[in-house]
Amino acid sequence: MLIIVNAPNAVLSQKAKRVNKFDKTLLKFIEEMKQSLLSALDPVGVGLAAPQVGKSLQIFIAKPNEKSPILVFINPVIEKFIDAPSQEKRESNQSEKTTRAKERAGIDKNIQLEGCLSLKDIWGEVRRHPQVLLSYQDEKGNKISKKFSGFISTIIQHEEDHLNGILFPKRVLEQKGQLYKSHKDGKGEDVFEEIEL
Repeated sequence: MLIIVNAPNAVLSQKAKRVNKFDKTLLKFIEEMKQSLLSALDPVGVGLAAPQVGKSLQIFIAKPNEKSPILVFINPVIEKFIDAPSQEKRESNQSEKTTRAKERAGIDKNIQLEGCLSLKDIWGEVRRHPQVLLSYQDEKGNKISKKFSGFISTIIQHEEDHLNGILFPKRVLEQKGQLYKSHKDGKGEDVFEEIEL
């Protein structure tokens, strides 16, 4: 299994390199990425980019909810941001526990907090576009262009940032949002405290 690297590891601030070889080595690497994502349980991982496991490659994977298969995106490019509201039901991985913790901290439960497996216990309010049109390749190198809406759109935008060397706190600062640090209380529930900026 691949180890998830933490900021300020240099690979997290570099623009990732394009994948040109679609071979057994690539498939093995993607399988190892999947194992790393599935092993992230606190918080549950919903997306992982190759730079987060120390490889500067344009690959990310996503698993928007417990029942969904792991989606693989190679050489992805967001062709278009779409701001029209989606008719599709918004998926969310927010657990009841996290929602209660946000309520106790006075955080609006309608705001989606983003976290990152490479930034332990750091969360932030990030506005993302509700839909994206994404061009990418699958594991065999086939070219695909598809529209994504709701929570998977948020994951795609977060992971695409990783491939460009951007971590989500930069977006929080650009949008004049709020960052939070989480810790467990006496009952083992998440508590969020504002980070002074």
